[in-house]
Amino acid sequence: MRGPGSPQSWFVNRLQRLRTSAGSPTQALLLVHDEHKVLTRSSLSDLLAGKFSRPPAWERVAAYVTACVRAAHASRIDLSCEEELARLRSDHATLTDLFETTGGKVRAPAARLAGPRRRPATYRLPPRNTHFTGRDATLRELRQRLTSDGEGAMQVVHGLGGVGKTQLAVEYAYLYRSTYRFVAFVDAEDPDLVPSQFASLARELGLAEVNSEQVVPRVYGALRDHRPWLIIFDNGERPGPLLDALPSGDLGSGGHLIVTTRLRGWSGRAGVVDLDVFSRQEAVELLTRRVSGMTAAVADRIAEHLGDLPLALEQAAGYMDYHHTAPAEYLALLASRLEDMIALGELTDRPAVVVATLWQLSVRKLQSRRPQAMRLLELCALLAPEPIPLDLFGDGKEPLIAAAADPVAWDTTVGALAGLGLARRGASSLVLHRLVQAAVRAAMPDDVRTDARTRLCRALLAAVPHDIHGDPQAPARWQELLPHVLAVTKDEPPDECAAQTATLLRLASAFLLSIGEHSVALPLCERALAIDESLGQRDAERDAEIGFDLITLAQIHRDRGAPERARPLAERALGLHESCLPADSPAIATDLATLARIRHLLGDHGAAVPLAERALRIDEAAYGPDDPYVSFDLIALASVHLDLDEHAVAVPLISRALRIREASYAPDHLYIGYALLLKARAVHALGDPTAAALARRGALILSTRLGTSHPKTEDALALARRLLEGGNGREHGERSAAAQAHDTEATAPVPGSRPSRAPGAVT
Repeated sequence: MRGPGSPQSWFVNRLQRLRTSAGSPTQALLLVHDEHKVLTRSSLSDLLAGKFSRPPAWERVAAYVTACVRAAHASRIDLSCEEELARLRSDHATLTDLFETTGGKVRAPAARLAGPRRRPATYRLPPRNTHFTGRDATLRELRQRLTSDGEGAMQVVHGLGGVGKTQLAVEYAYLYRSTYRFVAFVDAEDPDLVPSQFASLARELGLAEVNSEQVVPRVYGALRDHRPWLIIFDNGERPGPLLDALPSGDLGSGGHLIVTTRLRGWSGRAGVVDLDVFSRQEAVELLTRRVSGMTAAVADRIAEHLGDLPLALEQAAGYMDYHHTAPAEYLALLASRLEDMIALGELTDRPAVVVATLWQLSVRKLQSRRPQAMRLLELCALLAPEPIPLDLFGDGKEPLIAAAADPVAWDTTVGALAGLGLARRGASSLVLHRLVQAAVRAAMPDDVRTDARTRLCRALLAAVPHDIHGDPQAPARWQELLPHVLAVTKDEPPDECAAQTATLLRLASAFLLSIGEHSVALPLCERALAIDESLGQRDAERDAEIGFDLITLAQIHRDRGAPERARPLAERALGLHESCLPADSPAIATDLATLARIRHLLGDHGAAVPLAERALRIDEAAYGPDDPYVSFDLIALASVHLDLDEHAVAVPLISRALRIREASYAPDHLYIGYALLLKARAVHALGDPTAAALARRGALILSTRLGTSHPKTEDALALARRLLEGGNGREHGERSAAAQAHDTEATAPVPGSRPSRAPGAVT
């Protein structure tokens, strides 16, 4: 079995690390430096790819290591024997011995090795993380930055809590410690405790008793005799509190400083390396190496739930190892109990550190110093781990955050989350890591959580476009807000916002229906109906809402190819609305047009015609004869007549709809393209030679808007070609014009006011 502790995995890991530090040497380069000709292209291919079913022959591994070191000393690849010895010192003794032996055999140029290196003195340097994963490019960047400024340099590693800043700094110290004579590690989280650590450091350097005012300059003075040196200030705050501990003047000459921090504000003092979460490949690599029986597929899903946060991945591996939990079972626990799981599991080298408490200090600072920012954090914690539009909090009649009413107060409120490392700030949005959100949610009292969710529901309901078809900005705005709508509505709603939750679910399902996501829309609309039907005493308003849910659900089933399931829903919706709304309500027109389309699909064309005609009359009276919404009814009615082979009746209806759309929409709008294609089929049946030109124009619009490879565009182009060649517009089993129109034009039910409805027939 190839588990994380097997010899095979050990060899793969060691050789992969050597290969990375060697700059991925090529086969040809290594073969040149294989003095005893042990290696072959085949064996090198296996070694470089890590493909072993059992440990490779030791003579082959020896030849590979020797070739790497020889190539390094010939200045052909970037590999220091001493650095690699430091990197692997705690690993398998025979491989370390092999490096030492190889290093002794190869005579290095004087420029590379001026003399024997002794192990550097260290002060409080934590043990090396034997499970350190990835970050090779960042380590190289950090080294390049520190060594490019001549005699001394300082770099700040900035990132979210748990992203691995400390581990990166410690790994850097071990990876390059052969280049330093002294390495020190200072815990800088509490600036008041830094002087006492410098006093201890002074004693380590052999200094006599030094008073507190002089201890920092005396330490840096003593370090001149230990150049080059490295000091890591771990978990520092902003530069101000640490200024007294940083070198001034030429005291830093000959040394390097690394500061790890979650906070912004260092760019004026030092170079900043922003450390992000693992790449998915690195996250999967860590889990598959650490956890026995872990597959790449399960590791990928665990990493997704944990947002690729290194600390969370280590914690997960520790939990599975201690509890002998199968990876698939752990994944199920994460999916259902994320807020509980981030408090469980521990790291072997940091048993007191868990994700659940990682950001407590930052949150406490917000609570005491910036209560408005704390309210913002709580609201964001209930939204999705996607960009959150900042206008959600301040554009409504009643801002979610009072500070949003004042530009300066709002800027500092938002900036507080970014400054403390709790969020990333974009030009008009905030993004919180999913585990920051989970930790904040876990600490929220029930009443605070209920209040925040209620306010978010109302704010989202005001922010999402209700007129999905008529508002040109609706698709983009819905794409932006949909993840947050789904996050806020995923659980059973509090009584305070149950009605708003149902409406949000219905509107979300209508948007998803408009973009063809029927399978996602269906359960949302079913939940909306269940919530509305459970809300206390029934009255006219509640019956109207239930009717809106029913007609949306009917449209989803209709578009999923189940008109027989859609019909009773549409009939019930029509009955409810006729009982509680005026007879000329546009909502009733939506029901009629939807039911007409369903009866049409079921083959009952005779019953469909009066339903569609009545829908048209209501909308004409409500909106006027030239309103874009009337064009939906005209197309619906024309589609029925086309399937009745009443082309002469259908053509003037389509022509009128086309005129309305050409006057209301941009020349290349899809609605115009769909109407052109439908008219082309209708006039072709009457022998009108203009059919080909109409089809060609409609196909061009679809091609521009949808792309040439879209199925709808392909159908339109095929129709245009057939009509141009004089063929029949319904060859090769082509469905009726009405069916084609139904598939191309989106439909969406919405509540019964003009700005928030589109008739439910084909568009």
